[in-house]
Parts: sequence; structure tokens; C-alpha cells
Amino acid sequence: MTTPVATCPVTIRIQEDDFDIAREIAVLTQSRTDIGAVVSFSGICRADDDSAKVAALTLEHYPGMAEEEIRRHADEAVSRWPLNGVTVIHRVGRFMPGQNIVLVLTASQHRQAAFQAAEFLMDYLKTNAPFWKKEDSATGTGWVEAQARDDEAAARWTKS
Repeated sequence: MTTPVATCPVTIRIQEDDFDIAREIAVLTQSRTDIGAVVSFSGICRADDDSAKVAALTLEHYPGMAEEEIRRHADEAVSRWPLNGVTVIHRVGRFMPGQNIVLVLTASQHRQAAFQAAEFLMDYLKTNAPFWKKEDSATGTGWVEAQARDDEAAARWTKS
């Protein structure tokens, strides 16, 4: 779904299919001369999680609520930084190491706003977005718990 927030288009998608980063950047910047920076973050399923070898990762979400919550945080990013476009694509399903999971694109006239907004959005996605992760490894299958380091990273964005 794509809807404008002020003059900043915001695209939020949750999907099973893979995404093409270059294509998504081209869509975001097509016919735009007001964009001077695009920051991209792509999260990829890794084979190691601390000491365990990850065979697969399964991501589940709460349909409707997940999109709404991501939209709320994208709108907050647009209100905090002078952005010209935001794209958040989060995949769900079963992933093998090396496969794409998430893409965050932020576009702005200048790089600093794009970098900060992308980091803000990823910190939110990592800590508070309604997704659940289950890892399969040689030691078994289990749900992934929140990490203190991720909570600490997200805490710096809290407005006082």
C-alpha cells in the first residue's frame, strides 16, 4: 500500500516473495529531482546466531496490525526528518541463510536525514514490530527472544 504523508510517499509491504533492492530504489526515485540521498538497509538471514548454527528462520506476523504499526513509525520518521520517500518491505515465511528478510529505504535531499531515519526505522522493526521469529538449528527449534542490545539501540529514539 502506498499513501502520501504530506509530500513524502510511504510504501509499506509485507510479503512472502523476495524483493529486488535496485528495483525498489528505482521506483522510489523515479522522476524525482528533489532526492539527493537514498539510504538502504537490507536484513539477511544469517547462518550463525551467537553460538548456534541456524538452518532456517521462520517469520510470522499479525496481518493488518503489522502494516499499521510499521506505517505509524514510518509516519513518525517523516515527521522527525525531512524525507522525500520511505519504503519498508518485510518478508514473512521460512528463510534459509543468505536470503533477504527486510528492506528499509529512506530518501531525502541530504544524507544525514536519510541515515538517521533508516536507523530509527530498523531499530523499531528489530524491537517492537509485531513479528515473531523461530529458529531451526542443530540444537532444536525455538522462538527468538528480544536482545538487550536491540532495546538499548531503540531507546535512544524515545522522545523525552
